[in-house]
Amino acid sequence: MTFPTMNAHDLRPAETPTLYFIGVTTGRSSIQYVFPRWAEQLGLEGAVLQGIDLPLRAPADDYRRVVEFIAADPLSLGALVTTHKIDLFTACRDLFDEIDPFARLMGETSCISKRDGKLICHAKDPISSGLALDTFIPDGHWSRTGADALCMGAGGSTIAISWYLSRLESGAERPGRIIVTNRSPQRLEHIREIHAQLDTDTAFEYVLTPTSADNDRVMAGLAPGSLVVNATGLGKDAPGSPLTDAGVFPERAIAWDLNYRGDLVFLDQARAQEDAHALQVEDGWIYFVHGWTQVIAEVFHIDIPTAGPSFERLSELALATR
Repeated sequence: MTFPTMNAHDLRPAETPTLYFIGVTTGRSSIQYVFPRWAEQLGLEGAVLQGIDLPLRAPADDYRRVVEFIAADPLSLGALVTTHKIDLFTACRDLFDEIDPFARLMGETSCISKRDGKLICHAKDPISSGLALDTFIPDGHWSRTGADALCMGAGGSTIAISWYLSRLESGAERPGRIIVTNRSPQRLEHIREIHAQLDTDTAFEYVLTPTSADNDRVMAGLAPGSLVVNATGLGKDAPGSPLTDAGVFPERAIAWDLNYRGDLVFLDQARAQEDAHALQVEDGWIYFVHGWTQVIAEVFHIDIPTAGPSFERLSELALATR
């Protein structure tokens, strides 16, 4: 089932407290089934979710039209932004009354909220990606293996993941190096500029990969136990995988697809090698849960724990819709 969505040119005033989901194919997301269950559990009476679909690399005017609409409409309380995080921030940063430190550092918007008459820009991915990684990266993994991390895609999710993995406070529990690949040199330069502002001694590498075969070659140089992340959107926002079927994962690698729905070719490729190379294969479901609960807490000004019975109940309600 596909839920009704709006676009930048058919925005209608909200009739009940509304959280928007700004993406590409929002009507097919599991959150459409999950949100009503969470709203009931959290006591958000009358709250609804409304998708707004924009094409990849939408015109700046479309981003501005959406943000201006949310700012002006009383019952439009905020939004979660996916796929368009960097482009929306670039087009709309002057429209926000406040920009949180993560959003300013990372040059992205993943959450829009309102408080005391002010429109606020947040970057929640550094928090939600860290919470997700902590659920499946084994304790002591980085110091024990000396493994690398490869993030394919240089968008907002990779910015957040690379920040979290490179923190000095993690001590020896960091990758030996973090490699970022992308088809766009502009995106690589953008993330390079952000990494230059981080307080870290982690080694970063940036590789232009116009084709999937180029990513195969980068992956071939990784250490055993490395983390391989599909952060490209391929498989959800567009068909395919950043790898070819000939790409060989490192022994004992952790393969993480940030997608949990769609044409999950990257996951299929990893699972085909799971036994032969002793892989640990993860999809984007726990990232989805943490990402949404972080935004819902911000937009509706409520406290949602990141662990414990209350969070587990929300996880159970979400899992029941898969």
